[in-house]
Amino acid sequence: MNSALQGLMQDDFPLTLHHIRRRMRSCSPGAQVTTLTPGGSVERASFGEVSERIDRLARALSRLGVEQGDRVGTFAWNNQRHFELYFAIPCVGAVLHTLNIRLFEEQLTYIVNHAEDKVIFVDDSLVPVLEKIAPSFQSVTRYVVMGDGDMGELPNAVRYEDLLEDAGTGSFDYPEVDERQAAALCYTSGTTGNPKGVLYSHRSISLHSTATLMKDSTGLSSSDRVLAVVPMFHANAWGLPHGAALAGADLILPDRFLGAEPLAKLIAEERPTLMGCVPTIFLDLLRYADGHPDVDLSSLSNAACGGAAVPKQLMKDFEERHGVRIFQAWGMTETSPVATYSRPLEREHDDAYWDDRAKQGRPLPWVELRLIDGEGGEVPWDGGSTGEIQVRGPWVAARYFRDESGDEKFDSGWLRTGDIAAVDQKGFVQITDRAKDVIKSGGEWISSVELENEVMSHPDVIEAAVIAKPDERWAERPLCCVVLREGASTTAEDLLDHLRGRVAKWWLPDEFAFVEEVPKTSVGKFDKKVLRSRLTEGTLEGRVLVS
Repeated sequence: MNSALQGLMQDDFPLTLHHIRRRMRSCSPGAQVTTLTPGGSVERASFGEVSERIDRLARALSRLGVEQGDRVGTFAWNNQRHFELYFAIPCVGAVLHTLNIRLFEEQLTYIVNHAEDKVIFVDDSLVPVLEKIAPSFQSVTRYVVMGDGDMGELPNAVRYEDLLEDAGTGSFDYPEVDERQAAALCYTSGTTGNPKGVLYSHRSISLHSTATLMKDSTGLSSSDRVLAVVPMFHANAWGLPHGAALAGADLILPDRFLGAEPLAKLIAEERPTLMGCVPTIFLDLLRYADGHPDVDLSSLSNAACGGAAVPKQLMKDFEERHGVRIFQAWGMTETSPVATYSRPLEREHDDAYWDDRAKQGRPLPWVELRLIDGEGGEVPWDGGSTGEIQVRGPWVAARYFRDESGDEKFDSGWLRTGDIAAVDQKGFVQITDRAKDVIKSGGEWISSVELENEVMSHPDVIEAAVIAKPDERWAERPLCCVVLREGASTTAEDLLDHLRGRVAKWWLPDEFAFVEEVPKTSVGKFDKKVLRSRLTEGTLEGRVLVS
């Protein structure tokens, strides 16, 4: 018999999105959602107005026949309507399934059918993409088009605003949901095999949202204005929409306008304090800002960057030339996604400080992390020893949705991430490579990530991706694919000179390939499998051997 004295707290208080939804209305009705429109102007709605529309949408979902546990798909950009769906769908007990609009048609068909989506909400600008593959969807019964554009040939289609108008006003009697009930579904980008479904619970989203408010994380508060550039169809947009709603922070959404010029104008006019996006977008924004001195980005005192390693030079250039402070985070779809955040102690901006800024950061509270070597042993946190990152915590996936083929990713309650890293004595994680991307040359490891960062610190280099090429003597050697600034005449020898003294001599690439663009995945990461395929096929152009 357990004789331990039990606490007398309200431990059964449910951690669900109902709390965040109610809090938007009661504590921050004046906060705003701002959406960029095709004409370059913006549309605004207060949290109070959005809350009323969420009630209407919840009633409309019930009238569409959406029931507890049904999957409801969204095929949409970052905008107010998508934000409304983020709350209405889970709060009626259904599951929000954000569809990645950049996936191949075959992958979208697989995902929709695997999830058994019942209804799909689609932005009018994306109707032509969806209607081509709609006949391949086996379970979808209705389509809801958001916007006034053409509904195309989508079967059983209705307009979003018509649904809300017909739903009427007044409060909606939301059903109670269990905190462990499924709230959202997002599929991985499927780099190998079919995409895997990650099924988030109300509890996991609630806890992850709370973590975004921590000072050692993004530090969201009611005084912030959050520009969410990271797609709402990818890993909960890093938790920024949920976090903004919980904190009562203004939310700024760019819709489909992700180019450097519209983003720079949006930042200058709306003055966001926090922006979240991948390094490639920050790189484009930096080039634009450097070429347009009148652009003011200085409101971004707390920009968050992730999805790939953030070059130290990129962070330095932004801070020194534009007053923008970028902090990097690390995570995966399977970790909701933020698991670590790099916010070093504010001291002198010396080399040690910047070295820590260039790392992926410390695990957030409630996330536990370990490194495992090839023999299954745990690797010490000494800053030099490396192993595969494994994580666990209340917003980390325990298994995939309806897919046992990915069971090897889970090890006795830990998620195997596939990222190779070292962790120092302060707990800062330094990812050295993906397990599939690390280069083994002469029995020694070369970190493609570290080599890429050093190449991209050259002022003429826009992008750099390092892959392994077969070598008879050394087994593998690094080949560096480089995108140069327009008009630059930098040579392979110039890049080698730049690297000397920055990396070990045996890390120096034997070959460079000067390309127009490094291919990207659907979420903006460098797609090295495409480069490896081109190398194998002999179609990787611009190759220059160096001695």
